[in-house]
Amino acid sequence: MRIGIDLGSRKVKFALVHEEKIVRLESFDTLSFYKRFGRMEGDDLTFDLAGTGFFSVEELAAASIVATGYGRNTLNLKGVRIVSEIRAHVAGAIFQTGLRDYTLLDMGGQDTKVALVRNGRLQDFVMNDKCAASSGRYLENMAAILEVDLKELSSHWEEPVRLDATCGIFGESELIGQILRGHSVGRLCAGVNQTLVKRVIPMLRRFPSEVIVVTGGVALDYALVKLLEIEGFSVKVPDSPQHNGAIGCAVIG
Repeated sequence: MRIGIDLGSRKVKFALVHEEKIVRLESFDTLSFYKRFGRMEGDDLTFDLAGTGFFSVEELAAASIVATGYGRNTLNLKGVRIVSEIRAHVAGAIFQTGLRDYTLLDMGGQDTKVALVRNGRLQDFVMNDKCAASSGRYLENMAAILEVDLKELSSHWEEPVRLDATCGIFGESELIGQILRGHSVGRLCAGVNQTLVKRVIPMLRRFPSEVIVVTGGVALDYALVKLLEIEGFSVKVPDSPQHNGAIGCAVIG
């Protein structure tokens, strides 16, 4: 029995895997999780996993625990094995899709990672963590300006309004300018999604594969997937893209 934890910037995700089957998937708002269940013991941080109600005492006693994510490098986690995000996401994608040759596109709350996988092994990867303009945070900010939820934003990909700013901050100003020009909300939503695709295409073309596996919360953006397909990519989204890192940790464990 193995527990995987992905300490994301927006959500903390959990996966319980037993006998190569996913038993349970859970998630918690990151700040709330740390405030409610984290405590320092000397120089180590411990989590009261039993207090979450996600796992029984018996499961916690029997399970090995592996963690990754946004918080892994700044914290000493007591009794937890730490692995890199890219390793966790590659393992999770293999487990969920069965593919061993693919390019991974992981789009989280704060960064985007693209990795080349051949015969089940990581060959190379690139990462954009300098600017949130190609991450879930960008979509959240743009949705707030458009006064739509993420589900509505993800339903538009046709006739996108052109948005050229490569910086998230400038992108917000550009979007406001296009709103003032009277464009429809649907076309503006499509423009936001197209902008995200334009930012990741150079990374994807660096590592060409027959299949792109998209993980992370942004994988739930249906318009993003459609626009990637329009650009000629064959896209596969696992059943649980948001929990892919946690699943990968559990598989590694």
